[in-house]
Amino acid sequence: MTWEIEIENIAGILDGTATIEPGLNAVRASNWQGKSSFVASIKTALGVTTPLTEGQDEGRVHLDTPDRDIEVELVRENGSVRRRGQPYLDDEYDIIRTDLFACLDERNEIRRTVREGENLEEVLMRPLDFQNIDEQIADLKREREQVESELAQANEAKKRLPSVQEKVTRLESELEDLRKKHESLTQDAETDPQSSTSTQSELAQAQSDRDQAEKQIERLERSIERTESRLEERREELDDIELIEDENVEAELAEARDELQESKRDIEVLQSVYSANEMVLKENRLDLLTEVQRELTGDTVECWTCGSEVSRSDIEDHLDQIGDKIANLRAKTESRRDAVEELEAKREEKNQAQRRKRDLEAEIAELEEKLSDYRQSLEDAEERLESAEQRVEELSDSVNETVDEITDVESDIKYREAELKDAEDELNALETRADRVDLLEEEREKLDSEIEELRNRKDDIKYDAREAFDEAIRDVLSRFDTGFETARLTSEFDLVVAREGREASLDALSEGELELLGFVTALAGYEAFDVGDAVPIMLIDGVGGLADDNLHTLVDYLRERTEYLVFTVYPEYGSFDGKDISPAEWEVATDREVAAD
Repeated sequence: MTWEIEIENIAGILDGTATIEPGLNAVRASNWQGKSSFVASIKTALGVTTPLTEGQDEGRVHLDTPDRDIEVELVRENGSVRRRGQPYLDDEYDIIRTDLFACLDERNEIRRTVREGENLEEVLMRPLDFQNIDEQIADLKREREQVESELAQANEAKKRLPSVQEKVTRLESELEDLRKKHESLTQDAETDPQSSTSTQSELAQAQSDRDQAEKQIERLERSIERTESRLEERREELDDIELIEDENVEAELAEARDELQESKRDIEVLQSVYSANEMVLKENRLDLLTEVQRELTGDTVECWTCGSEVSRSDIEDHLDQIGDKIANLRAKTESRRDAVEELEAKREEKNQAQRRKRDLEAEIAELEEKLSDYRQSLEDAEERLESAEQRVEELSDSVNETVDEITDVESDIKYREAELKDAEDELNALETRADRVDLLEEEREKLDSEIEELRNRKDDIKYDAREAFDEAIRDVLSRFDTGFETARLTSEFDLVVAREGREASLDALSEGELELLGFVTALAGYEAFDVGDAVPIMLIDGVGGLADDNLHTLVDYLRERTEYLVFTVYPEYGSFDGKDISPAEWEVATDREVAAD
């Protein structure tokens, strides 16, 4: 059940191997000895990240687990890192939920968002963006439409069953009467039995052929009429289809998406600059970055970007200008997003029209071919009718009144037998179809339930996440002596803590308390999104705000949630009831730097 991992040129590890056992695995080392790089190597094998060692062109991770053998290579090409091989996770939904809720290093977005006191909804619900819920609903709707069509046919069959059963019973009774009549007539025949029977048989066959030909002609004429009507409808519908002839939709859409992405990146860059500088001004910590000359007329500082002397108000004015530019960019981004949505709708409309045109053209061709076959069959049936009528007329002249009556009865018998067989076949088909009503209704209900479940997926996940958070916070508070009494996620996914019965600011919490809340929030997502079904390992790194006893308590709590728990720890922390992973034999980047010095 162990995991064997081999590492080469990943993050800060140039060469190293380790064994990961079920339960606790503590990577114990001082700074710059590869603890965090080891966690990054496991994330590389999982398919979450690609941290190729700086200055190296190739790297790899080999992970041998009980159920699979994984080889991931990283290659630097054209200034970017490309992955080769099949990682542990290949589904984008599995990758994002694992990254958010199982890879809990110091770069983890859940922990970061909690530390910064930001709203948690976007980051907690992010895996839903990769589930393609709308596409799944569309597939299920198409499947439901097929089931509903079959169900309608089954219900119609169920309605028709009594009348068809009555028809079968009536035909059986009429056939029995005809056979009795035939038997009576043949016993009364006084003429030459041999000659009479032969002529009678031929005439009966001719009359049966005539009747069958007439019946076939009626059926074919009705089929031709229905087919011609349907063909006309399809041709009219085809003529009414208006195709969008704009061949530049795809190019325009690609261009609009690129422009939208560029606006988003610009906003992100400007927002980062704005937030960092705003925090320096807001916290009045300019002296952290540059020299401040405090004067009665106002503070003068040396600009930390260009070195020129400016006043604090100049910096604030420039920062306001950046803020205005961010607002303008956001407006432009919304406009570009609207343009993308409009082009996507236009492309979908065009595709739907093209698909419907192809379907109609194929159906028209099929109907034309079917109509041709019907007309040929009608012509053949009319020829058979004419031949049968001539034969009946010839035979009728050679038999007496009794033979005619016997022939009529035999013809009726054959006709009724054929009619009875058709009715019995129809009855069997209807019974088979009607027997599927309950099954189809159950299938439709199941599809309705699946569609409704997908539609409510986000609300259910939000509810589950909040419930999991409440359960986890109760458990954590029972284990840790924190400075706050309780915490909760609001319906808008803001994190709220209470101290002495009142809501307290997150800024008032200690680093360790914020770390605990970060882990609790991540575990809420871990439970809500069933991350344990995707990957059996949890990674912990960069827990700097907890004392030795609190770290032990946290680790003991987390080990109950996963099969494999890997976490980093400094040598001064006490021993853990698990496996220690020592980086002593690893070759790390800092070793080469020291050797070079």
